Amino acid sequence: MKLPFVLAKRFVAGESFEAAAPKVKALNEKGIKVTLDLLGENVEDRGMADEMVANYIGLLENISTVDRMESSISIKLTMLGLDIDIDYCRTNLFKLLDVAREQDQFVRIDMEGSDYTQHTIDLYKDAFREYGKHVGIVIQAYLHRTKNDLTELAGLGADVRLCKGAYNEPEDIALQDMSKIREAFKDYMKILLDKTPCPRIATHDDELIDWTRKYTTDQDIGPSRFEFQMLYGLRQETMEQLTREGYQTRIYVPFGTMWLPYFKRRLTERKENIWFVLSTLFKK
Repeated sequence: MKLPFVLAKRFVAGESFEAAAPKVKALNEKGIKVTLDLLGENVEDRGMADEMVANYIGLLENISTVDRMESSISIKLTMLGLDIDIDYCRTNLFKLLDVAREQDQFVRIDMEGSDYTQHTIDLYKDAFREYGKHVGIVIQAYLHRTKNDLTELAGLGADVRLCKGAYNEPEDIALQDMSKIREAFKDYMKILLDKTPCPRIATHDDELIDWTRKYTTDQDIGPSRFEFQMLYGLRQETMEQLTREGYQTRIYVPFGTMWLPYFKRRLTERKENIWFVLSTLFKK
C-alpha cells in the first residue's frame, strides 16, 4: 500500500479538480498544455456510467471557469458504458461531445486493452464524422493491426495520439521486442506527419524523441506541426526544454480518488513498467 501512495503523491495531481487546477496552471505558465485525466475503473452499471458522463461534463465546465487554463480532457469508453452496451456508450459519448463542441473544447478517447480496440475505433469514427476537430483517439504502436488502423485513420485526417502501448498483450496480438516496437513507432510517425494536421507523439523514450527531432528537421517539418506528450511527474524538465526550443508540448495530468487502481494497472500491465517508473524517478 505504501509504494502506490508515495508514487501517487508525485504522479497524481490531486483527488479533485480544485487540487489539480493550480498544478495545471503552473504547467501552462511554462508554456506546456495539459490534458486532464479523471481516474476511474471499468463501469458495468448504468447509474455509475451516467454519473461518469456528468463528471466528465462537469470537468469541461470547470476548465472553462478557470481563466486562461490550457487543458483538454481524456476519457475511457469503458467509463461511459462500453461494457454495458455499445449504443448506450455512443449516446453517452455524443452527449459529452455536444458539450465539448459548445465550449470549443477537445476530448481525447483513450485506447484500452485489445479487447476494446475495434469498438473504440468504430465509435471514434462515428464521433469524428459528427464532431470533427473536437475529438481524437489514441493508437498503440505495438499492435500488429495498427498499420491498417493507422492508415485508415490518417486517411480521415484524424487527430491521433501515438504511444507504444502498455498493456500486456500476447505475441499473436502485439510486438514483444522493444526495438521492433520503436521501429514500428517511427514508421507510424512518418505516416501521421505526412497525412494528418498535427500528430501527438506520446513517449518518454529518448531514442524516439531524438529521432523525431532529427526526422522533422531533415524533412523541414516545423515544430508547430506536431506535439510531444508525456505523463505528469515524468521528465518535466525535458518538456520544459522542448518547449523553450519551440516545440508544442502537453502533459497528461491524472487526478481523482481512484489513484490506487490506476497505479496497480500501470505497474502490472507490463513488467517493464515497474522498472520504468522507478528509473524515471531519477531522470529529468
